[in-house]
Amino acid sequence: MTSLEEWYKQMPVITRSYLTLSFLTTASCALEIISPFSVYFNARLIFRKLQVWRLFTNFFFFGHMGLDFLFHMFFLARYCRLLEEGSFRGRTADFFYMLLFGGTLLTSIAPFVNVQFLGSSLTFMMVYVWGRRNQHVNMSFLGLFNFNAPWLPWVLLLFAVMLGSSPVVDLLGMGAGHIYYFLEDVYPRMSGRRWLKTPNVLLSLFPRDEHAYVPPGAVDNQFRGRVVG
Repeated sequence: MTSLEEWYKQMPVITRSYLTLSFLTTASCALEIISPFSVYFNARLIFRKLQVWRLFTNFFFFGHMGLDFLFHMFFLARYCRLLEEGSFRGRTADFFYMLLFGGTLLTSIAPFVNVQFLGSSLTFMMVYVWGRRNQHVNMSFLGLFNFNAPWLPWVLLLFAVMLGSSPVVDLLGMGAGHIYYFLEDVYPRMSGRRWLKTPNVLLSLFPRDEHAYVPPGAVDNQFRGRVVG
């Protein structure tokens, strides 16, 4: 129990907050304290009935508390933390802005693809960005085969499809991740300009630690060679 408590307390603030809200929301639905129908994304209820909380709560529900839930919690905790402690180390405001950017993109697309819960998509976005920023990290899936980190979201997508899941939710996350990666990492190198600038209000909430700054796109060498699954 002590080791679990230490693991939880050692998480960076955004990862710990997101994981906690996701667990509490999903557990509350499982215990019938609240209903999934009160937290899912519904554009009509949001804009006509002003149920604005649905813009956020749909990112915290991950379905029934079974193996699929544990699978998503593992990848949320792992890759959210790897990003926040890796290429976003000392830049909590920038990391939070990345999640806001991805959440806004996914919310804009959701009404057209009939997706009610976007937490899995946001998790896949983080996996995609981490993979692109750590292109030379060698990984293994369940010890069956090896691949480099950029292939990780595709491997997970194939695995999910083999288990009977729809690829739409995961593809949305990968699309949002690619747009962020292009605007933040690729386009500035091509043009010398950045389109994505973290708002000052976020910088005031989470001041940057310049001594711990890691430029975007830097490889998280401390995680090289870790195994997936």
